[in-house]
Amino acid sequence: MTAIEIMNGRPESGGYKVDVSRGGHNGRVSSEWFSRPDDEKYLSLSELYASVKGRAEQSQTRTVESAAIRVEAHRNDPEKLALVLPDAETPVAPTHWSFGQLASLVGAPATYLRQLPAPLAGINLQYGLTNHRAEQVKTMEVANGRTKLRAVTGPDYGRIYDHELVSAVQRIAGDGVGDTRWKVPGMLDWSTGVYNPMVDVTKDTTTLYASDRDVFLFLVDDMNPIEAGTLPDGSPDLFFRGFYCWNSEVGAKTLGIASFYLRAVCQNRNLWGVEDFQEISIRHSKYASNRFAHEAAPSLANFADSSPQPFIQGIRSARERIVARSDEERADFLRKRGFSKAETGKIVKAVLVEEGHPPESVFDFVQGITAVARTKPQQDARLTMETRAKKLLELAS
Repeated sequence: MTAIEIMNGRPESGGYKVDVSRGGHNGRVSSEWFSRPDDEKYLSLSELYASVKGRAEQSQTRTVESAAIRVEAHRNDPEKLALVLPDAETPVAPTHWSFGQLASLVGAPATYLRQLPAPLAGINLQYGLTNHRAEQVKTMEVANGRTKLRAVTGPDYGRIYDHELVSAVQRIAGDGVGDTRWKVPGMLDWSTGVYNPMVDVTKDTTTLYASDRDVFLFLVDDMNPIEAGTLPDGSPDLFFRGFYCWNSEVGAKTLGIASFYLRAVCQNRNLWGVEDFQEISIRHSKYASNRFAHEAAPSLANFADSSPQPFIQGIRSARERIVARSDEERADFLRKRGFSKAETGKIVKAVLVEEGHPPESVFDFVQGITAVARTKPQQDARLTMETRAKKLLELAS
């Protein structure tokens, strides 16, 4: 299969050859995939939307005076504690998450309170609520059988519902299973180096997740690979677009969207050969909903509809820009950009191994830096080095 056949059509069922020794590695999706039980995995966006929309419809929010919240605990049931909210018909039982939020808001140590019998924990919590300086809290309750307290936040918490994010993704990705160009990713065969985009969506392969406190989605455009240059053997260097996004309507995390180009996704949902990684995040502050509507959602749509030409041109420019032709110039180029002598040696060696020649172009140095970054055991150190590689690539554009 030639590069032209790939770009003008769709890959055959056998997939296409990729080189994952280049670019960065990203384990965020793999971490989500590994930690999610089956009941948090969904096989389509419509199934995911129905779940998170349904729980939102069963929920209600209110802002109440913290001093007006009454804590109930009974000696004959020392493990259970409930809260009576103003104007509520029945007590609500805090979840593990909301109990921790409430304790944090009133300055009480949640871990310690959980170790106490409910009556003692209730006394401490009631004291904290009565003397809470902020005076007001915002609650989120869900009634699906027994009424539960899903979240307790400050009064200015700007809630973005999980179903709002899923709906924004549906507008560009349909059901996320191949009915549009955006879909759950395929899989890399490590034995052949071939990436197959045609993989059935199952509980083992899906990248659509939601728990009682968050939602996470990862989709790719892997049926339409993009050629951006060639490999040392003359074959095309192929990429495809991808993005993941996340949110927590109960305050467990920010809302965020990350977009990038990548070369493959493996069985464990690790992302390989990542380039041009871009990320935005929105804290759930007072105007979070407006920022989501006017910033995050449009950026996702823009990326989905954007042309890959700027990315391709950036790669081409980086390949064409020669910055060093001797060992002295290579060392000088890297040292001026803050790399140590040891790092400089590793970067040059990595390019020799992967590209078959010492680094000369900006692209060569970027590949060497990301190769060394992949060897870093600490995530922060790896991300720092990958960020430096990204900035170097941007300078060549």
